[in-house]
Amino acid sequence: MIGCDVAFRIRPRLQKKAHMVFLIGFLIAMAVGLTGVGAGSVTAPVLILFFGLAPATSVGTALTFAAAIKLAVAPLYLARKQVDKRILLLLCLGGIPGVLGGALLIGELDVRRYENAIFLLVGATIATMAIYNLYRSLWQKAKRSGRERPGWLPFIAAGIGAEVGFSSAGAGALGSLALLSLTALTPAQVVGTDMLFGLALSVIGGGFHLSAGHYESAILWKLIAGGLAGAFVGAHLSSTLPARPMRVALSMWLSYLGMQLCWKALF
Repeated sequence: MIGCDVAFRIRPRLQKKAHMVFLIGFLIAMAVGLTGVGAGSVTAPVLILFFGLAPATSVGTALTFAAAIKLAVAPLYLARKQVDKRILLLLCLGGIPGVLGGALLIGELDVRRYENAIFLLVGATIATMAIYNLYRSLWQKAKRSGRERPGWLPFIAAGIGAEVGFSSAGAGALGSLALLSLTALTPAQVVGTDMLFGLALSVIGGGFHLSAGHYESAILWKLIAGGLAGAFVGAHLSSTLPARPMRVALSMWLSYLGMQLCWKALF
């Protein structure tokens, strides 16, 4: 009923902005295919700000969109061996219980009351860690020995999963930052491994929200149509970029994403 009621209210607006939905889906998916981040963190705020969807409906729509585009490109990352299966397992050990908890929590709490605090917390975390990684990439020599701390990943992934289930934001951004900081994976492996981790969270969290009716079907299908093309473009580009520039670009994108979330929370 929720999805149907929302669709009735915004249908005139969708008629005017249908072409924008395709373009937004393409651009967000291309960024996801290129860097592994951005699907939930960007899509949900766009749906709230530009299409007037309720927070819970935006979260469900964003997670389902993320699951669709990541599922489409996941075989490419597996075929190119950009996925570290051991690291992915560690992430899923914490992330899957976390996303279930977050999805259950959104059904019990007043999302509007806590939304700004959550976006501010996630945004500040993303921006701070991204700036640190950017500094390390540009001004510090890489020293991989002694930097790997994969044992922390399940605990960090549990928090990321809870955030994804609650607001759809954080899987790609926080997952990428954790992998950049705690593992010796190359940037291409970071993108591929985090993409598969985000896929697992999106499928589980999106399925929960879909079953609760938290989605807008008219927008969702247009996002997916544009997103499938964008995801393949980004995925192909990610395998051709050299490692160090890609790490710098990834950190800069995450810095922008974190500041965007903080701006949304404060203003």
